[in-house]
Amino acid sequence: MRTDAIIVGAGQAGLAMSRCLSDRAIVHVVLERGRVAERWRSERWESLRLLTPNWQTRLPGFEYSGPDRDGFMSMAEVVAFLEGYARSQPAPIERDTTVFEIARDAAGFRLSTSRGTWLAPVVILATGYCDEPLVPPIASRLPADLHQVVPTHYRSPEDLPDGGVLIVGASATGIQLAEEIHLSGRPVTIAAGHHTRVPRTYRGRDIMWWLDASGVFGETPAEVFDVEVSRRQPSFQLIGRPGAPLDLPALAQLGVRVVGRLVDATADALTFADDLVATTAAADVKLAGLLARFDAFATSARIEAAPEGSFEPSWPRFTDAPTRIDLRESGIRTVLWATGFRRNYSWLKVPVLDARGEIRHRGGVTPEPGLFAIGLPFLRRRNSNFIDGVGADARVLAAAVAAHLGERRGVFA
Repeated sequence: MRTDAIIVGAGQAGLAMSRCLSDRAIVHVVLERGRVAERWRSERWESLRLLTPNWQTRLPGFEYSGPDRDGFMSMAEVVAFLEGYARSQPAPIERDTTVFEIARDAAGFRLSTSRGTWLAPVVILATGYCDEPLVPPIASRLPADLHQVVPTHYRSPEDLPDGGVLIVGASATGIQLAEEIHLSGRPVTIAAGHHTRVPRTYRGRDIMWWLDASGVFGETPAEVFDVEVSRRQPSFQLIGRPGAPLDLPALAQLGVRVVGRLVDATADALTFADDLVATTAAADVKLAGLLARFDAFATSARIEAAPEGSFEPSWPRFTDAPTRIDLRESGIRTVLWATGFRRNYSWLKVPVLDARGEIRHRGGVTPEPGLFAIGLPFLRRRNSNFIDGVGADARVLAAAVAAHLGERRGVFA
């Protein structure tokens, strides 16, 4: 089977790309291993909500139109939104089609799939950045009878064994699951390393409004000190609901035990770095700088906003965090690895991967003519991996695809 362009993945990035290709009358197909928005369906826990408010749920030619613009979508609502988006356009989606291999071919690229072979001069990888849970090697040193789980396999606290829970990782996923599991009645310990602390609201407006309006989300790789560092930044400590923030101080106030990075494990005990004060203080400094930027923006743009709220440093709470926990005495029976994700491109037989196994690209254009990527962190802008950010990238990449098809040569700029 032949076509002009193939998009791999039918999540928000793939659907946005499809819409932009259709707007340019580029014949294409979308190959999806499962259903539209498969990861939102099968790899998210039951209570999860988007971290961005509904008004920020925008894709090319489609956006949230319900009555609760300041609310936060549940996973079922995200799936329904993306299904509606797919129906709203002539997206040629081939569902239940797993891509086994992408390789060079005389026609451009050859894709071997579970439903036959596809050929095209253009391929756009829209498989996302939440590919496979990243579990550190230390997991192999934990006792065999200790239950270990990753967020993509977690659904609710009721699925966990009785007893205490250690959550490793304190970004958005870690702090949300720490709260949920603690409120279910289980004692929870959270091991925190480098993290990004932000409030849910600031000066009367949602934090996402400030990030969007002040230009933070629109920053390009050329505008930051080191784009690779920015791409590896942990996700915000946020939860999809209005009101008080959910961060390490809030968890500590609830009764969650907060410790430093997990650095060693034996059959009897867990060892944590004595770095919690340093990492929380660093997060406070970064947060203070961000809030100062918002204040300056509000002043220069003459934006009416509530007075500044009081900023309370988090580090004084954690000066006595334990560095060793006895497994038997603590009653910990589960370890939940909220340690991020890695990409697995073992099926990509095209030489575009760097030493870390990530796709080499400039703004989604790889050095291999005709091969593009979308939906990755800080692809072209700081919010490239957000639903609200992928559309701008898709429009630019659709133009690059059109140029490649028209000129039959790569665009690496």
